[in-house]
Amino acid sequence: MATNPVPDHVPPEMVRNFSLFTSPGMLPTPNGDPHAAVACVHAGPPIFYSPFNTRDGRGTWVITRARDQRRVLQDAETFSSHRSIFASALGENWPMIPLELDPPAHSVFRSLLNPLLSPRRVRVLEAAVRERAIALTERIAASGTSCDVMKDFTFPFTVNIFLRFLGLPDHQLDTFVGWANDLLHGDYVKRPAAARTIVAFIDELASVRRKEPADDFMTFVVQAQVEGRRLTDEEVRGIGVLVFVAGLDTVAAAIGFDLAYLARNPKDQEWLRSEPDRIVPAAEELLRAYPTVQMIRVAKKDIDFEGAPIRKGDYVSCATMIANRDPAEFESPNTIWLARPDNRHAAFGYGPHRCLGSHLARREIVIGLEEWLARIPAFRIKEGTAPITCGGHVFGIENLILDWS
Repeated sequence: MATNPVPDHVPPEMVRNFSLFTSPGMLPTPNGDPHAAVACVHAGPPIFYSPFNTRDGRGTWVITRARDQRRVLQDAETFSSHRSIFASALGENWPMIPLELDPPAHSVFRSLLNPLLSPRRVRVLEAAVRERAIALTERIAASGTSCDVMKDFTFPFTVNIFLRFLGLPDHQLDTFVGWANDLLHGDYVKRPAAARTIVAFIDELASVRRKEPADDFMTFVVQAQVEGRRLTDEEVRGIGVLVFVAGLDTVAAAIGFDLAYLARNPKDQEWLRSEPDRIVPAAEELLRAYPTVQMIRVAKKDIDFEGAPIRKGDYVSCATMIANRDPAEFESPNTIWLARPDNRHAAFGYGPHRCLGSHLARREIVIGLEEWLARIPAFRIKEGTAPITCGGHVFGIENLILDWS
């Protein structure tokens, strides 16, 4: 798809040929390391303009320093979250809720949903999360000496937990993962088709739950009230689509990147086996090293930001994978140090829109690593195979074949 021309207000010297979608290491690459590839931006200016840095070919300002990203993400008066990422694939303009709402509406819906994914609620879910991890790792250990980790473990593990939360049947797991893959990593034909399919599914599920309530997330949403009223159909859709999409890809990808790292670093793998209490801080370092999401804001007014003439309507990219490799924030940022102290990483974002599901995601990652390491012997990437990584709005990994023969 053609890139947009550089706006007239952007100085030519601030334009840089960089994209989370098409730069070296971002396109699907065997044995790729897209996180290391993006770290190269720290050798340049702290903020620059990329002519192509969204899926639909729009340019963005790229904020490289973690402290500057925090300023952007905490300033909802200047930088809006409403850009209809999902709806735009349909040629529509409605927000995913609460991700794409600005204050004060954001806080109303955030307060509604926070209890569903609070630390207390996650503790209630933890037994089911661990039970699922144990069942999968036992099956893998009993079935041979290698597996395709994404297909056999990370997706069946994380998506099953999410489906239970949403109240959906597990037998449709592969179908849902396929939709998410087309939406997040597909081309300009697959993406709108997947978006239409997901919207139709969420709308139908909401309709069913209005008639046949159950003890699940969608029933809660269709029965919920904000400011003394029931939610509109569009609001129900906006919440349902966000939770559906967010639960299908990001945590599975995170665990995949973690296991790929441990497969390539047997000393760290053995260290976590011998001292499993180290897995919790190690998971934080792996979240720092391998985050998966780019966040984009839209300037609501003209502002000169760190020397950049950002104008109303400009897109501003705050990529977690860039912030987490900031040498001003982290000592030796490209070195994975599983015992790294004071790890203020940006994997879940900053400010009012900090990831609603971060508590559940953390527990899934830790439990997944604990149960995998408890049952699977010393593993490595299978000879003759190569995991394929990609950049984009959400970073991904597939074809991760691990072997412990």
